[in-house]
Amino acid sequence: MPDPAPLTVVDDIEAHGPRVCDDMTVEVALAVMAGARVEYLTVCDGDDRSTDLITLVRLAVLRDSPMYTDRIRLREVLDGSLPSPGARPGGVGEYGRVAGVLALSH
Repeated sequence: MPDPAPLTVVDDIEAHGPRVCDDMTVEVALAVMAGARVEYLTVCDGDDRSTDLITLVRLAVLRDSPMYTDRIRLREVLDGSLPSPGARPGGVGEYGRVAGVLALSH
């Protein structure tokens, strides 16, 4: 009996997960992932071309961050226009202090 043909891994964005449009909100994308029981989605642009992959982990971290709103769209997550989760506005640190600035007491 001959050996079956070897399997090859295709590094093609087209082969991954359900396809969704980049204007989908994070909340809807999470619902699609839950319904499809997948860990990632293939994100497409307005011309239905695959542009990127988005993972459940990345969206869950965003959803649990203080900067999350239900109006954030996948394209905003993917294009980097959002600050990273956990980042504080204006460069303020963990205790409300600006890094590199000494506080003077009276």
